[in-house]
Amino acid sequence: MSNDKKDEVDPYHTCTLLAKGERNYPSSPDQARLEVFENKYASRDYSITFDCPEFTALCPITGQPDLGKIRIEYMPDQTCIESKSLKFYLFSFRDHGTFHEEIVNRILDDLIKACSPRYATVVGTFNPRGGISICVRASHPDQKS
Repeated sequence: MSNDKKDEVDPYHTCTLLAKGERNYPSSPDQARLEVFENKYASRDYSITFDCPEFTALCPITGQPDLGKIRIEYMPDQTCIESKSLKFYLFSFRDHGTFHEEIVNRILDDLIKACSPRYATVVGTFNPRGGISICVRASHPDQKS
């Protein structure tokens, strides 16, 4: 079956994690993959928002858990991010040591690479450690807000 025929039969064939009872979480963002599907409304401007209120990563220095919230808002172009693959991707940070600023910018870079959105903003609001909470915002194209 050619790719054109396959697309006509199953336009979501690129969503391999969704169809499976997959439970093997990647151990780092480098091992995770964001899957996409065709945006059937690419001619329309609309936004998609994902909220992850239980985000966890590790401090790269102490190895202690860093807890926070990740909010992703983007305007899709030709493709949209599949949510189960996003869940696996975000979960991959759980045992990964990285700073908050790197987390937010990495998520934005990986989102851009996966689906080339018209615009995207990622906000990480991290719980206080040592009496200071951190909020990091990164946007594409660069926006000041």
